[in-house]
Amino acid sequence: MDSLKDYITRIFTDHPYKIVISKPVGKTEAYKKIVIDQKDGYYQLAKYTDKQVFHENIKEDNLPARCLEFLEHSHLKLNAWTGDQEYSLSLSKKRKILFHAAKNASSEPIPWNPAHNLTKRYILEEGQVILPLVDMGIFTREGKVVKSMYDKYRQINRFIELIDDVVKKQNCEHLNIIDFGCGKSYLTFILYHYLTVIRKISVNMIGLDLKADVIGKCNAAALKYGYDNLRFELGDIKGFSCPFDVDMVISLHACDTATDYALYNAVSWNARMIFSVPCCQHELNKQISTDTFSLFTRYGIISERFCALMTDAIRANLLEYSGYSTQLLEFVDFEHTPKNILIRAIKSPGKPEKSRQKALKEAKVVIDEYRLSPTLYGLLAGERPTD
Repeated sequence: MDSLKDYITRIFTDHPYKIVISKPVGKTEAYKKIVIDQKDGYYQLAKYTDKQVFHENIKEDNLPARCLEFLEHSHLKLNAWTGDQEYSLSLSKKRKILFHAAKNASSEPIPWNPAHNLTKRYILEEGQVILPLVDMGIFTREGKVVKSMYDKYRQINRFIELIDDVVKKQNCEHLNIIDFGCGKSYLTFILYHYLTVIRKISVNMIGLDLKADVIGKCNAAALKYGYDNLRFELGDIKGFSCPFDVDMVISLHACDTATDYALYNAVSWNARMIFSVPCCQHELNKQISTDTFSLFTRYGIISERFCALMTDAIRANLLEYSGYSTQLLEFVDFEHTPKNILIRAIKSPGKPEKSRQKALKEAKVVIDEYRLSPTLYGLLAGERPTD
């Protein structure tokens, strides 16, 4: 039987870029969890107490022994992520070892290159001159990542990976795309670059927003970058009339029910792909009422978080009912806020009716129990709610 040391050695053979050590043995342990991130030539440990976090830098050669020390003396669980694998190593209270390795679904297998200061090969690689990334301060004019901006660099690549996982399977030659609530459009520009330059796909793309000054600046930037088939328009998501058949709908941080209108438009247009990061899910928190599960509504902060999660779970099921294969994925956004769920929905023409009806029934049970009137549910039922 393999020992703890054997498993840790196996994990580090794959050169993890992130490790989380958790489940302290007892309440008196100083550190509740330890988050370990790869940096430029070393690893950084962030050791969390109840009120503080302490940082420590360590060489890769010394890290396996340190992780082993934590698991032997103070903690019961270790998770690690590499380019193409996710590892889980845990101990029961009787010290039984449980080990699991699974393919990391969000990335492709990545060869280890010790000469490179990142273990992961990113889609937006260093060495490319990507003007939007230069203007954002993430790349230098030579195409190098600014050291202090590695976290944002990784986050942007994470967003592109979540789209790339789908696009590379679609064999697309042309895509018509709407970006609802585009704002300053940093990710709009990056997505356009990825699709046209890296994937070599012909793209016709519109960014929509309510702020006239933002639209003007974005159109000027698109002209500067030479993005000929990307334009920005002033308009409301509700009732927006699209000038072409839509293949992909993007909605990043559209506030509260604006996300519902974006999703409804996508479904109405029979869009093949939907990528939505919801924000400010206040609607259900104003409506929720239940006698059976009043525990979830008694405490304000619990009710707020519960309603935010319930909102997106209902949205996901309604998309399933509408004929999409839907996932809720962790997405680390750029302001480091808790709004980190991405709804990824792919049109599935052959989706069985039984499966669709089950998804609708599950959503309806929750809606009835908590006496809710979600906007997306009303829109799909043909009832446009008033604000």
